[in-house]
Amino acid sequence: MVVKVKDKRSTTINTSIINKLKDQNLLTDQTIVAINAISLEDLIAVKLELACNHVNNRLYGLDIWRNSVYIVKDALLKFAISTTNSKKDAARFLGLTYNDFKLACKKFKIDI
Repeated sequence: MVVKVKDKRSTTINTSIINKLKDQNLLTDQTIVAINAISLEDLIAVKLELACNHVNNRLYGLDIWRNSVYIVKDALLKFAISTTNSKKDAARFLGLTYNDFKLACKKFKIDI
């Protein structure tokens, strides 16, 4: 009797964002510890403040209030893809149908 073993290959890139940034020398273990101590809201505020410093604290023309939804959705897609083993798992994790997931990835130009 032959038992067929289920293929466990991942259908997504499944690369940790942390490992990816470490490989690019953009993140260290010390930075990760510091980030872990900061709330997500404060981290976003710090990132926005850093972005504003280069333009004299003026982001005119960037409708940050309305575009924040897209920024968060882009981050959620990247997170789901990096922590699941398949596209369908990522879609389920986000509460999306598989077709909606594919459309979202296309809209945000995320390669999976």
